[in-house]
Amino acid sequence: MQLNQVIIIHKSGDPLSRRWAERCAQALEKRHCRVLLGPSGPNDNPYPVFLASVQQSIDLAIVLGGDGTALTAARNLAADKIPILAVNVGGHLGFLTESSEDFNTETVWDRLSEDRFAVQRRMMLQASIFEGNRTNLEPVSDRYLALNEMCIKPASADRMITAILEMEIDGEVVDQYQGDGLIVATPTGSTCYTVAANGPIIHPGMNAIAVTPICPLSLSSRAIVLPPGSVVSIWPLVDRDINTKLWMDGVLATSIWPGQRVDIRMADCDAQFIILRENYSYYQTLREKLQWAGARIHYSNNHRN
Repeated sequence: MQLNQVIIIHKSGDPLSRRWAERCAQALEKRHCRVLLGPSGPNDNPYPVFLASVQQSIDLAIVLGGDGTALTAARNLAADKIPILAVNVGGHLGFLTESSEDFNTETVWDRLSEDRFAVQRRMMLQASIFEGNRTNLEPVSDRYLALNEMCIKPASADRMITAILEMEIDGEVVDQYQGDGLIVATPTGSTCYTVAANGPIIHPGMNAIAVTPICPLSLSSRAIVLPPGSVVSIWPLVDRDINTKLWMDGVLATSIWPGQRVDIRMADCDAQFIILRENYSYYQTLREKLQWAGARIHYSNNHRN
């Protein structure tokens, strides 16, 4: 990997991640690398300015924070195929990030320059809003990207609203849902909001789409796993106050009113994460981050000997 131009992003409002960012910037500048440094948070988004201001390609984005900071980076950088090195500095769960204990800044630059790392590609979702029936093929919104999930559910400041949604898969009506909403997730997002809603856990090495109802008012409403080529269309049916919202990775994308639909499909780009750990294991991550305890009684397995 060439390290000619690098973005360094730190978690907004977190002094620790900012100090790490400044230290990384100093080390890279000593190697004659151009560095763009800035905060990322609910009120800070440096990516549009950085991407618009560069004259040459960006080789790497170093993201210092937690999973939320990494998700924001993926949404903004995936289309430009910029690899992301996410390090858990000032974050909490750290499901998508490298441990800060393993991030030795004295040697990491040599490892990157000598290509001693792995790149993990993770599927993303894209969503657009359409008016009227299916003869209208031109979207009336921007394209929204998500690494974890797209969620369709209401938001109101003064009351809890029941969503009434109709779902189509590849143009065929599957069901109508009444409840708190619907989650359309990637395998990466299956261990986030989806698993909290009793959805399936899907290995990130495969491409698939999981649709999970949130607190449905029916015992027959169940999660479903779809092939990656599927198009999930969701229509809000009853919403006089236009409270139904489309959320991308927990961030508000736009509102949806009756007469519109949101089409969700596999994105035409994926997120690229740098993996430095030589002993990386997805199952170990599940055990550590989700604290899987397994069976209450453990038996010996002498057959291994």
